[in-house]
Amino acid sequence: MRLKRKDLLDIEDLSRDEIELIMSTAKSFREVSDRDIKKVPTLRGKTIINMFYEPSTRTRTSFEIAAKRMSADAINISVSTSSTVKGETLKDTAKNLEAMNPDCIVIRHASSGGPHMLARYLKCPVINAGDGTHEHPSQALLDLFTVNDAKGRIEGLKVVIAGDIAHSRVARSNIHGFSTMGAEVRVVGPPTMIPVGIERLGCSVVDSLEEAIVGADVVMMLRVQFERLHRPLFPSIREYSLVFGLDTEKLKKAPPDVAILHPGPVNRGVEISPEVADGPYSLILDQVKNGVAVRMALFYLLVGGAKE
Repeated sequence: MRLKRKDLLDIEDLSRDEIELIMSTAKSFREVSDRDIKKVPTLRGKTIINMFYEPSTRTRTSFEIAAKRMSADAINISVSTSSTVKGETLKDTAKNLEAMNPDCIVIRHASSGGPHMLARYLKCPVINAGDGTHEHPSQALLDLFTVNDAKGRIEGLKVVIAGDIAHSRVARSNIHGFSTMGAEVRVVGPPTMIPVGIERLGCSVVDSLEEAIVGADVVMMLRVQFERLHRPLFPSIREYSLVFGLDTEKLKKAPPDVAILHPGPVNRGVEISPEVADGPYSLILDQVKNGVAVRMALFYLLVGGAKE
């Protein structure tokens, strides 16, 4: 089987069958990372270009490692070293790159819809690695994969997403993804960080973190995205941490087998305490490991052997 689409731009348009296909494919690739020689020949001769117009550690490195473990050539481009600083438009940059005949372009952009615009002009597959405050589909896919691996299912789980919902593309993608897979999604955060009408995405809004995590199977904590704040939305970091930060005391409200997720980077002592981030319920490093397998699966389904 293969994905019946050229690009991966968002989770909202993915069907349940497509998500299950991606997860099952990722499972088959995960063992590659545990080998002594971490490489398969699936994408030999293919070229993957990573275009990152925003800072990234996990996502950029994960896509690069995924490409190299599949024997592809991975080229990394950041805005500071591209002709963008000379005034070249995103469209012109992409068209010039396409003239070099790459097989896939992975892009992170500060503008929501940037990857969608590229996909209209480019013949090769485009993977959205995060666009503005819109979506981050590969992150949601690795989160779904991690939860399904830990819990054995997603259907019927109670999932809490807590923190800066308004500015989080991860929140939007995960609301779509977990809802599509049959989970019950609750969001919680400061009222100033809960978008009006977010319930239409398929979630419910809860006022307090303690209330939200009662009976929760999964709790995903999000960092405050200070780089996107144009004005203060809460009195202080200390007060935010006291009310909406997850610590061992608040965690007592959750079931004993709750799974803790965080897409990173983690602001320890703000949205999550070190004891929780490093505790026995934390799947944060599992998310990072699974990210490589999920992105290998995406390359396979969009670029590699699945087409053949």
